[in-house]
Order: sequence, then C-alpha cells, then structure tokens
Amino acid sequence: MLGILAFGTLIAVVRIAMLAMRWRVGAGARVPVLAGLVGMPRRYLHDVHEVVARKPENARMHAMLAGGLLSALVLVAALVFHGGTRALSWMILAACAVTLCGLVLQGRRRLPRRPTHLSGGKWSLLTPAFALVIASFATLSITTLAGPSAASTISSGVAFACGLAGLGWLAWTVTNGPMRHAVAGALHLAFHPRPARFGANKPDAALRALDLDAPVLGAETVGSFEWNRLIGFDSCVQCGRCESACPAFAAGMPLNPKRFVQDIAANLSAPGTPLSYSGSPHPHIDLALRAAGPIAPLVSDRAGAMLGISPETLWACTTCRACVQECPMMIEHVDAVIDIRRFQTLEEAAAPGKAAEVLDNLDKTDTACGRALSERLDWAADLALPVAKPDREVDVLLWLGETAYDRRNQRTLRAFVTLLRQAGVDFAVLEEERDCGDLARRLGDEASFVRLASENTRILSGLRFGRIVTIDPHVLHSLRNEYRQFGTALRVEHHTEVLMRLVEEGRLKPDRLEERRVTYHDPCYLGRYNGETTAPRALLSAISTDFVEMERSGMGSRCCGGGGGAPITDIAGDRRIPDMRMEDARETDAQLLITACPYCTQMLEGVAPPRLEIIDIAELLLATTAEARP
Repeated sequence: MLGILAFGTLIAVVRIAMLAMRWRVGAGARVPVLAGLVGMPRRYLHDVHEVVARKPENARMHAMLAGGLLSALVLVAALVFHGGTRALSWMILAACAVTLCGLVLQGRRRLPRRPTHLSGGKWSLLTPAFALVIASFATLSITTLAGPSAASTISSGVAFACGLAGLGWLAWTVTNGPMRHAVAGALHLAFHPRPARFGANKPDAALRALDLDAPVLGAETVGSFEWNRLIGFDSCVQCGRCESACPAFAAGMPLNPKRFVQDIAANLSAPGTPLSYSGSPHPHIDLALRAAGPIAPLVSDRAGAMLGISPETLWACTTCRACVQECPMMIEHVDAVIDIRRFQTLEEAAAPGKAAEVLDNLDKTDTACGRALSERLDWAADLALPVAKPDREVDVLLWLGETAYDRRNQRTLRAFVTLLRQAGVDFAVLEEERDCGDLARRLGDEASFVRLASENTRILSGLRFGRIVTIDPHVLHSLRNEYRQFGTALRVEHHTEVLMRLVEEGRLKPDRLEERRVTYHDPCYLGRYNGETTAPRALLSAISTDFVEMERSGMGSRCCGGGGGAPITDIAGDRRIPDMRMEDARETDAQLLITACPYCTQMLEGVAPPRLEIIDIAELLLATTAEARP
C-alpha cells in the first residue's frame, strides 16, 4: 500500500508541474500569496459550499464522497506508516461505507441517462475510479482484521491491484479531469482575481480598469490573461451549473458558458492537441476538435473549420452574471467575455450589429441614442424640475440616464418625480449629465467609458448633494462601483431603496392592492450586480396583498435579455430571452409583472401578446398612493 501511495503521489507531482507550465504563458499578476493561501480553506468550506448547497442532493453527494474519501485516505496513511489496529481498520471501513453512499448518489446523477448539462467521456469514469480506490481501502482493512493467512495474502494482492489502478487514475484526473479542482481549483481559490468576492455581503462585480497605454488592448490570445485567471479556467469541473443558468443557452443562442471556459482553457495546450470536451456545444456552432494553441487568436471563425471562439458566441452574452452566480468554482466568465470584447472593439473594430452606430453616437453626442444633451429634459417641460447648481446643496441628485429619451420610460420618471414631491424630498436634476458609459464598457469600448466617466466625475465634483438616485440599475452599478476607479466614492441609491424608506417613514402611504395578483422580475444589475433584492419586495409587500414569486427569482432570477448590449448586437437564437421570462411570469397566474429597470420594461413589453401587463414599481406605488395621484 505504501508503494501505491508513492505511485499516486509521483503522478500527481508530475502533472502539477505540467499544469504550472501551462499557466506560465499568462501575463503577470500581483497576488497576495500568503493571504490567499491562508484564506483558501475558508473560501472552500464556506463560499464554495454555499454554492454547492443550493442543490441539496448535490451537497449530500459531495459531503459523503469527499468527506468519506478524505477520511479514508488519512486513516489508510496512518495504517501504512504507523501500523494497524482493529479500531483503525473498522474506522477505515466506516469511511469507505460513507464514500460508497456518496458513490451511489453520484451514479444516480448519470444513470440511467446522463443529464445534458453534465459532461460525459472521462467524467463518466470518475465513479468507477473512486470505487476501485474504496475497494482497495476496504480490502486492506479486512486483511488487517483477518490477520496472516492465505486468504489475507490474496486479499492484499487484490487491494494492491485495485489501489494501483484507482489511485493512478485519480492522480491523473486530479490534474487533467473531473477532480482537477483538487489542484487547480484550490490554487484558483487562493489566488482568485477577485478576492473581495469571498465572505462579502454584496457582490463584487465591477469590471477592472484597462490600461489604455498597453501595447495590445484586451485579450487577443489565451496568454493575454493573467496566470491566476488561467488557473481559474483550468479549475472548471464541467458540472454544467453555468449552462443551466445561462439565458442565452436556454434561448438557443450560440453560447454555452461551460464550453466558453473550455474553449479558453483548451488553447493552453499545444496547437493541434485533440480536445477531450464531451459536453453540450454552443448551440448551432460546430465544435473545434483540436486546440488552436496559446498564440492563436481567441476569436476565429475561419471558413470550414472553427479554430477559436465564434464571434456570435462572444456577443451573445447578456453579461447577466447568472453563470458566475451559479459556478461552485467561482470562475469569472463575464470578465473573460468583456476582456475579449475589448480586443475585438478597440483593436479590431469588430463590434457587430448596431454596436458601431451606438459607439459612434457616444463619441459624437455623449448619448447612446445620438440625441443632444439639451433634449434630455424635454419630457419634463411641464414639471419645472429643479436643476442642480454649484451654489445650491440638495439632498438627492436625480440621475435621469438614457431613459429620459425613451417615451415609455419617461412615464416611470414622471411617476418617480411625483412621488418625490409628494414625500417632500429635496431633489434636483443634472443639466449636463452625460451617458454613464456602462453600455460602452460592456461593448468593450473602454476608451469611451473612461472619457464619459471622467467628464461626469468632473461635473459632479463641482456640485453639492447628499446622494445620487436613479431608476436605472446599470447607472447605479457604474456610478456606485465602477466610478471608484476614478477616485470618486459616490453614494448612489436605486429608486426602490428610496421609495421603500419613504413608505417605512410614513411619508408615502399606499393603499392595499387587493384585486390583482402581482409578480416581480429582478433586474440582473440590481440583484446579481448589487445584491439588492429586499427593497423591491418590501415595497410590494406594503402595496399588494397577493404578491407571488416566480420560480427563478432573487439572485437566481432569469435575465430579460437587455443587458451587455445584447439588444443592439442582435445575435439570433431559437427563441427570445424575454419570451422565456414572460413564460416564467405566466406560470404564477399573476396579472401584473412588476419591474425595477427601464431596460427590463422595454424588453418585456416587447413580448408579443398575450402577456402580462408590465409596470415599474414606481408607477404601481403612484397608482396606489392616494395622496400622490396627480
């Protein structure tokens, strides 16, 4: 048995060294090594297992399988190095029994038919590999209990053969397959590119800044990513949770986030290396059969052979972060998408659809729609909105955003302004407001984002206000989280937070809506990006007596399809994402679908009838607040 352990250890050391050579092609990264190593156990036991526990059946399997196997390994090592006792042998058998229960649960996930989100191939061999190891451990324990005899000699030979095969396979898969998270995953957790994610009360979702003076902007090849991010791609265990959560994949658009991560990781291999991926492909995209290599372009769609990530795959992403939210290995899929988009937009000028037109509008007019800044307040000509001035301090600076140019969402703005006035809130609007730059950044145009953010920051620095309030979660995220990169810490609130507080303080007193059932759609940039799921529900609970949740809600809500520039890149699929979200809403038997994002309103109102009536939460509150009715 000592020889078996030594054999397995040797294979693991060799394979780890080979993995390290793969990651060396990556760019440099400053990593707090000691802090990461010290924090890694807690990140694994707390943050990773918090994600695993969202599926209780998987959590039970993981606890039994990992807990039983690790316990058995420790006990067998004690038996080999310090001699056996009957008590130790019985403990090994107990650990093997626990592991066997985990193996049964693991087998039931794939039998009689493997779910499509789980990868096949070598991943299907994991259960028999575990079984061989457990068989060797159990046989060793029984041999020790039986004492010296001819039967025990035979049993020792069986234990040796099973252990040699099982541990050899496991040592290989620890670095090249299903158990890779035991090595790459542990290092990924220790040297994670977003350490602020761990143990945090709110998501860490701000995109990192791009050095616009760098020789190459964005990710051109796999070597453009930092080495610690390459470890993250290699830590993917192909569980398919990201695939199951992705709205683009569900709609039949050419994006599977699991395959996307594998596309990147595959290019760490030498050119021409056969790919072993055996999961679901990107819909309607032929799979690459061989690696393109570390110096090959990541995005490539040569005629007759897919040698890299398809442009359609790259631009199908809505940046909703559902994949990131559900990944038990804490991989940052969206960051990779944006970095590759940055190269495509800034270096290749390859943004598809209407993206080039929108980016040109931002460059010429500072608005995505191409209209003049002076037209931003046209919708409110009859409201006499107070305008922020350097010599006047206000409590609330109302950030209008691009929604001020859209006739549908002007209704939401009018409702919110009416409620603010009814509650006696001191507010003003910004006459010089530019686009916040969120859309440009998601489309990969970091230069435009920096220009717009710098100009807005300069204007804000000359004003006196307590907080910024907006109805747009995309604006909320940019100003609250991403403007910090310019040394500006702004207090920014979403209108649901403000309205909830005004109701709690008694400054707004809604009547109870009794005759109609309502359900609520969580905007991605409010929930998964900013962790705000409580305020809208508190408001709805104060308004409605019949509020029901959709099956996918809160941090697990399904995207409406309006983020990440998806409506203007316009990548086709089998279905439309908002149509699927409307089906989710119909299943609740509600009559009203409540939103809290202007883009969600636009996307969901674009669904063909029959559909629910869609209304922003501010409009609902206004309609049920007698004192606030115009």
